[in-house]
Amino acid sequence: MVSRRAWLALIPLLSLAVLLVAPVLRLAVEGWWGDLATQTPVSPWALWTDPYLRWRVLWSVLQAAATCIAALLLGLPVAWVLARWEFAGRSLVLRLLMLPFVVPTLVAALGVLALFGPRGFFAGLQLQDTPWLLLYGNLFFNLCVVVRAGVDALEQVSAARVAAARTLGATPWRAFWRVEWPAILPWLASSLCLVFLYCFAGFGLALVLGGQRYATVEVEIYTLVAHELQLAPASLLALWMLLLTGAVAWGYALIEKRLATPTRVQPIARQRPSRPVHWLGVAAALAVLAFFCAAPLVAIVWRAAHAGWDTWALVADAETLAALWNTLRFSATALLLATVLGVLHALAAQSSVAMRAAAFLPFVVSPITVAFGLLLLYPQWTASLPLLLCAYAVLAYPFVAKSLAAALDGVPEHLPQAARSLGASPWRVFWRVTLPMVAPALRRGMAFAAATALGEFAVTLFLSRPEWATLTTLIYARLGRPGAANGDAALVLACVLMALALAAFALIEGPRRAQSTHA
Repeated sequence: MVSRRAWLALIPLLSLAVLLVAPVLRLAVEGWWGDLATQTPVSPWALWTDPYLRWRVLWSVLQAAATCIAALLLGLPVAWVLARWEFAGRSLVLRLLMLPFVVPTLVAALGVLALFGPRGFFAGLQLQDTPWLLLYGNLFFNLCVVVRAGVDALEQVSAARVAAARTLGATPWRAFWRVEWPAILPWLASSLCLVFLYCFAGFGLALVLGGQRYATVEVEIYTLVAHELQLAPASLLALWMLLLTGAVAWGYALIEKRLATPTRVQPIARQRPSRPVHWLGVAAALAVLAFFCAAPLVAIVWRAAHAGWDTWALVADAETLAALWNTLRFSATALLLATVLGVLHALAAQSSVAMRAAAFLPFVVSPITVAFGLLLLYPQWTASLPLLLCAYAVLAYPFVAKSLAAALDGVPEHLPQAARSLGASPWRVFWRVTLPMVAPALRRGMAFAAATALGEFAVTLFLSRPEWATLTTLIYARLGRPGAANGDAALVLACVLMALALAAFALIEGPRRAQSTHA
């Protein structure tokens, strides 16, 4: 059994080593030695003596921290309403909370511009060249993370403990702070670690919405490499960002380990709103979700629908069709590779804590760092399609591995053992017994992996060739061209990309919902 799991782990670990660990080590060499030809060392503290780069790092931390605070202040009340009140459409709202995770970052950025950009619905607010656009875009993606975690956490609060506190004379507010808040704090801390990582290592939103002053470190790394060819400072920046994200990811893993301890409680039963103040709370929660999570998508659809037939005709031109074909074939190939890697990693991780931790590596290393490291380590393959697709797959497969590993933990041990006692081979046991039980989780992970591959942007900018342009790079190219017609074309293409991502997600995950409904 040990040797079999070792063989299962070989391909995922080799992929991580070649496509993730080795590029990071190459970045370390570049960041420390600078110009390898002259062997000129670079001080690792040089970053903090440069006021410009120091501001970039400081702003990256500040915008991520500000998003965490805003997401907590807005998300916790919304989560409390969804966890404590039963109303028509509640289950639909909970399902729609997954929507921002599926939408590519460039689509979200264009949605923000459709609302608050120079030609947006609220252009009069003049939010261009301010930090508010980026913070709003961050909340679009991350508010749902906190709300979803808050709902799950509040459903783990013991009804008996809350009832005991109320019996002893505690007000609802005091009962919340003394009983509910300590119980949900680890869940919220875990979600806020993820929010910080997503915002700190984000690229697409900061590139489009940050502008010159409020761009993040990831954008600065891209600028140093692609436009200024300053590889040593870029490597140094990437290494410091890796250390910071690694520290946050370590804290997240520690919290997740604590949450993995199973607890059995009787949750507080949801009630139907009966007073006007209750309905006011429900309406306020739905309004928050509508403004931060739905408005950008509605704005894109509205603006694209009014772009005119001439703009929509661009969808059928040769450039767009080529980008669409590249997007579909690259994403399909990456999804296939990611599924294979994810399944092997999940099976190998059943008895290995180290393998479980290794699944987090692609989350810790940002796509910009991965792409830059690959560019330095394999210069002769930077225009290689296999390298591009493998990079796609490595960034996407952790969704499959994590989802499947969690499902495998829930498979009763006696069922595979019974099949083996009847003479079934390990492969037949997995195919006929284990796989049908974990198929919903596998589809869920594949759905997120497909959405990640469809919206991948950073790696494509570094490693792609002009003839391999995808919808994301075509949208970015349109945004960089002057004129309202190019802006409308970018919105139309973003609408097409959003439809593709939603269709892929629904196609892959849809059967799971149907099965669960019939069950």
